[in-house]
Amino acid sequence: MPPRRRPQRNPHHQRVSCIHEDEAMRTIGKNRGLARLADADGHFRIVALDQRPPLFDAIAKAKGITRDQVEYSDVTAAKRLLVENLAPHCSSMLFDPNFAVPAAIDLLPPRCGLIMTLEEHRVEETAGGRKSRAITNWSVDKIRAMGGDAVKVLAWYRPDADAAVNEHQKKFVREIGEGCARHDIPYVLELLVYPFLGSANHTADYVESPGKLPALVIDSVREFAKPEYNVDLLKLESPLAANSLPARDGSAEAKAAQKEFDAIGDICRARNIPWVLLSGGAAPEKFERVLDYSYAAGASGFLAGRTIWLDAVLKNFPDRAAVAASLRKDGLNVLDRLSELTTAKGTQWKARYPGFTDIKQEGDFARAY
Repeated sequence: MPPRRRPQRNPHHQRVSCIHEDEAMRTIGKNRGLARLADADGHFRIVALDQRPPLFDAIAKAKGITRDQVEYSDVTAAKRLLVENLAPHCSSMLFDPNFAVPAAIDLLPPRCGLIMTLEEHRVEETAGGRKSRAITNWSVDKIRAMGGDAVKVLAWYRPDADAAVNEHQKKFVREIGEGCARHDIPYVLELLVYPFLGSANHTADYVESPGKLPALVIDSVREFAKPEYNVDLLKLESPLAANSLPARDGSAEAKAAQKEFDAIGDICRARNIPWVLLSGGAAPEKFERVLDYSYAAGASGFLAGRTIWLDAVLKNFPDRAAVAASLRKDGLNVLDRLSELTTAKGTQWKARYPGFTDIKQEGDFARAY
């Protein structure tokens, strides 16, 4: 006898007659999921540990071996240390299914939100740009079934890439968004500009693209903020290189830089999409500067990884006790500073639930939903 299929919720259930909402409101499931990702004040203070190549490289460098020689057990051991020492101090964490979940799902505190990544870190590089795909045997419905609070996808994207490549990326993002809407789970979309294959600055690593232009970042946000993608939280890079960002001191240079961040804020505000900043491995003081500009433009938090924990792994692995000690001292110091800045200057996200003015009697809501 074939296995029973899990019933699918109507993907347009939020528009049924008994439940009224406008563009500024989200469904109950998406609101509840986003609330799980934020702290009590509505700030997103999220630690990322879904990284795969960056962590492989850190372990390889620490052990004096090549990336190909890094063992699965080393990766899971490192991720377990990160969860054990950082999870009690953030609002939520970003896990991957192949390493982080088996390594440390038992250590994630009940109050800490769980975001699950969906994209495969291995991409298809073409002369016209990068094509993304999902992790094999992984899906939105599996993330919802395991109790994930949100689905995260990284889409490498350049508006000036080959048209066929960009159509592939748009379809990839759109179809996952449709799945998230069907399962009523928040969709966290990460956008990253990348260097073209064959260019002088080409690298497949997860680093800030040296040739990045603000327009590439801003136009990418403009595209994926469209309602058709069903995005609920954007994880964005700085529109300007973190290492060259001037101090936010009121100078003409600082005001010009602020306009680039404000352009992102205006797009997200118009679409009612909260946004957070990724660290891209920037030095803590550089990332704090990025956050300062971003919070002035309306950002609601950070989703950072290497800026918080990379040094602990690079300098101490495989000495687990030393890694843990470094995380508790230096890692938490960085995380605390980022959290304090976020609480002081970040925009608070607040749930806006649909109204139930037409719910008049028992059974109306269950029938409508």
